Amino acid sequence: MFWEEDKDENTPYQVSDDVVDLIYNIDCKCLPLDHAYTLSDAIRSALPWMDGESRVGIHLIHGAESGNGWMRPEDPANELLYLSKRSRMTLRVPKHRVEDARSLSGEKLDIGGHSLEVGKAKVRLFSTLPTQFARYVVVPEGVSHEDEAAFTAYAVEALKALDIRVRKLLCGRTHALQHPDGDLYTRSIMLADLGFEEAVALQQKGIGQHHKIGCGLFIPHKGIKAVHEMTADKKH
Repeated sequence: MFWEEDKDENTPYQVSDDVVDLIYNIDCKCLPLDHAYTLSDAIRSALPWMDGESRVGIHLIHGAESGNGWMRPEDPANELLYLSKRSRMTLRVPKHRVEDARSLSGEKLDIGGHSLEVGKAKVRLFSTLPTQFARYVVVPEGVSHEDEAAFTAYAVEALKALDIRVRKLLCGRTHALQHPDGDLYTRSIMLADLGFEEAVALQQKGIGQHHKIGCGLFIPHKGIKAVHEMTADKKH
């Protein structure tokens, strides 16, 4: 005999800690606006085990002026990002590497000629918010960074491969990140109406390439409506 009861909807959803974010206090006055590769290189040099871990991500550092991250300044080669005391650095690591990653505390990193002192870190579990946002998702080979429809189709297929049903998806503008092998073209993606499991899985796995330079990593967002209205206004 096999008997399966319906899921009790009153049972709270338990967020898995298989992969978590480590949030570090930092002491840093400013960074190059485009610090994706230089930050990654400095952290991976200090934590060489990261290169062998597939579920690792290094978030770019954002200042207060970046707002919700949908819009960014236009001149990354010459602009600096000025940081406040509240600015933080975030690494995404599997559970078994949390203590290894904590050893970064106390290190002084050189990020493109700017000093960043790493402070203490705390663990943050992933959010179950139904709207999730990735600032930079790499445009894959064979897809023009100017072709929004083709990129959207790619993103939908990548999400389906994670068993994530796409209900609402919004792409942002193209953005290029500096890389020794040539500029990486990216677009931002916002997803809405996700279930708890989908939201957490999306943060755990991400999509696309170059997670270790901040690409393909999703973070919670308060909502998609305001951004949708903003992008619609820009088309008129």
